[in-house]
This record gives sequence, structure tokens and C-alpha cells, in this order.
Amino acid sequence: MSDVKVPSLNRTTREAESRAKDARRRPWAPPSRLDAPPAPPGYQHRWIRAAAGGVADRTNIAGRLREGYELVRGDEYPDYHVPTVEDGRHAGVISVGGLLLARIPEETVQERNAYYHQRANDQMQAADNELMKSNAHSSMKIQRPTRQSRVSFGSPKAAE
Repeated sequence: MSDVKVPSLNRTTREAESRAKDARRRPWAPPSRLDAPPAPPGYQHRWIRAAAGGVADRTNIAGRLREGYELVRGDEYPDYHVPTVEDGRHAGVISVGGLLLARIPEETVQERNAYYHQRANDQMQAADNELMKSNAHSSMKIQRPTRQSRVSFGSPKAAE
């Protein structure tokens, strides 16, 4: 039985079979200065102004915190290299060029958007009511306000 030869198996590892090795190289592009770590599920990240023209904007930060934002600390993302504030009131918070990274629950964002959408609708309704109230001349009555967005450059005959 010593005359029987067993063929050797040449198997490659799963790592070598990965498509990532066959993927094309991405072309160089300048890095974004506002790269941020991904927000946790149910939250959104947003950069908020902490300083403008070298002057601290504490009013803006305080207003954002009252809206429901919370500042994001660099130590919450140990695997993500981000610049943080070195000292002062916001030490450890992720910061880039006068901006601080903050997070807000998506539910709060939806509630805020609904609030401002309702305010805009109320303002349009008030403007429509004023327009209908000012229909003084009987031959120029506006039956119903219409809104259109139409842009035209020249007449259709000019295109022929």
C-alpha cells in the first residue's frame, strides 16, 4: 500500500478569496474636515457653532442644548480618531474649527420638523385669509388663491 500516492490539496484561505482584494483602488480625494463618527441608532449627529470669528457663541450652544441636543465626547468613540477640545468648559467634546459635534434623537427631529411645518402652513393660511379679505373690487375677485412655480425663458416660438 505504500505505492499509493495521495494528491496534496492546495487550498487558499477565505481571506485570500475576499473580493476586497480584487476591488479597484479608490482615487485620491481631499479628506472632509467635518468627518464624524456614525451616530448611534435612533440619533442624528450635527455640527453646531461654538465660535464665530474667534468669539465664543455661548448663546447658540445653550439654545441647541435646550432644543434637545447633547454634546458628543471623543471617549465615546475609542476606535475613531477625532479632534477634541483640549481644555475649558467643553473639554473632551469632538470639535473641528469652532464647531462642536452634537447628537439629537430622531424622534425630536421629527417633532421639530412637524412643528415648523405647521407654523408655515398657519402663515400661508393667514396670508390667504388677508388676500381674500382685501377683494374690494367686484370685477377683480379672487376666488381661490393658487400657487404655481413656473419658469420660462423666452417664448416657444424662439426655440423653433
